[in-house]
Amino acid sequence: MPISCPNFRTQFPLPQPTRQTNYTPPNLGISPSIFHSNLSSNSANYPSSRCNCRQTISSATAQDYSGTLQFESMDSGNYSKELEVAVKAVHMACLLCQRVQDSLLSKTNEEHVQSKDDDSPVTIADWSVQATVSWVLSEAFGCESVSIVAEEDVEALSKTDSISILNAVTRTVNGCLAEAPFFGLRAPSTPLTTCEVLKAISRCNSTGGPTGRFWVLDPVDGTLGFVRGDQYAIALALIEDGEPVLGVLGCPNYPMKKEWLSYPYGYHRIISRLTSVSMDKGCVIYARKGSGDGAWMQPLLLDKEKKFVWPNSARQINVSTIDNPALATFCEPVEKGNSSHSFTAGLAHTVGLRNEPLRVYSMVKYAAIARGDAEIFMKFARSGYKEKIWDHAAGVVIIEEAGGVVTDAGGHPLCFSKGIYLEGLDRGIIACSGAALHDKIIRAVDASWNSSGL
Repeated sequence: MPISCPNFRTQFPLPQPTRQTNYTPPNLGISPSIFHSNLSSNSANYPSSRCNCRQTISSATAQDYSGTLQFESMDSGNYSKELEVAVKAVHMACLLCQRVQDSLLSKTNEEHVQSKDDDSPVTIADWSVQATVSWVLSEAFGCESVSIVAEEDVEALSKTDSISILNAVTRTVNGCLAEAPFFGLRAPSTPLTTCEVLKAISRCNSTGGPTGRFWVLDPVDGTLGFVRGDQYAIALALIEDGEPVLGVLGCPNYPMKKEWLSYPYGYHRIISRLTSVSMDKGCVIYARKGSGDGAWMQPLLLDKEKKFVWPNSARQINVSTIDNPALATFCEPVEKGNSSHSFTAGLAHTVGLRNEPLRVYSMVKYAAIARGDAEIFMKFARSGYKEKIWDHAAGVVIIEEAGGVVTDAGGHPLCFSKGIYLEGLDRGIIACSGAALHDKIIRAVDASWNSSGL
């Protein structure tokens, strides 16, 4: 029996609604951003992520890490309002996820973790983040002007036997939205009902495409890492006419300081409970395409601080300048289900990579390269697996604006203009801190692909 919402046009479960047409915005104009420090524009050195299957990228300039640079405002410039609202929404989602993860790890909440058709887990955090971000974007830009591609739907959540989960999601969403004023955003005048929460989730029904504007959201990328108390990410990107123009990655368990990466995250949790040692847990990383601003990272707001002032002590980040394979670190997925570890291990040996791979869940791998904590990310999917745009859009913008390169294994930009999948992908995805390493990986793939069995 479906859950009936009197104020909603239909009952749930319902057939997948007709996907929205992407919104085409008016001309916003462009004006320069204001900085304390004069940052030179390097946009000419960045490869375009616009889909062009014939284009091969062979060069990129990696900038030296420039330390902490404070800036006054990003109120000026193209997509500035979109970026600020997106960062705040992701920041709120990070705090929401931290609370849910702590709850999952501190007691038995198996009823709040379900399995989707592909056996991947989905939690109240996935639905809660999607509802929260959908509501925030719609309030900021208007429901009719917001088109969102997102991973979750309401089919499972709207079943009668899921009423306890739906109620938990609704409480979680309302608790998060009540904090909106601390981020300079408007909170709902009254708590959202279950029907309104379902409506916010189901509003994310765009299928993308080559024209217009749409947002791409992965509410909890790396849900398996999330339920295990490990790394995960909240990823939000804006795509205009098939090209990602801004990206935001929230990494609640990714420490601000690189030295903490050598310890398992469970160790971080124990240390924080037993001592007063601060790990500067969590960060939000973001960038605007071709703005000349570069990529930026801000610390995750602590609950006790309760006040977010844009840009919240952001500092510029850059990719690593390491181009010697023997010194480079490469990232790969933790799970072997949809990627080939054996092939990437063979490539690593061929290229001369000697460091142990950094295996982390989710798009935290993109954050690691953008911050200079690693130099290479390789993913080669097993036969039959199709990469989805929400797993890569935000990370691509951030790495490219931090000075790196992201292409498929043929050297072509990733194509975000053909729906929810990365159609036309040549074998796999390669992200590198610079052109030298990228070219070596491309050549190694060409030399060994026929014997890969993929």
